[in-house]
Amino acid sequence: MMYISVSERTREIGIRLAIGATPKNILFQFLLEAVLLTGIGGLIGFGIGGGLAWLISLFLPFRAVIGVGSFLLAFCVSTFVGILFGILPAKNAANKNLIDILR
Repeated sequence: MMYISVSERTREIGIRLAIGATPKNILFQFLLEAVLLTGIGGLIGFGIGGGLAWLISLFLPFRAVIGVGSFLLAFCVSTFVGILFGILPAKNAANKNLIDILR
């Protein structure tokens, strides 16, 4: 999805480069977007999983317990995935040629 985001936003990248943004700024923007999206997705997934565990525990004779460690693990894994799969599209966006983008 980040590849699609970069290809659809080439005009925005070109305008940012034209007004003085450095490739490092572009890299940071796309990497931050990837990390935020996957971090929020991890929080939503944890909420849904916790809600389902609570709902299932209503019908079972034992309680489902979700610890802080599982919360941190879910959040860290989703954030790591965002960093891992956000770096390459972010580098591609940061290294685009200004003239080719604005053409």
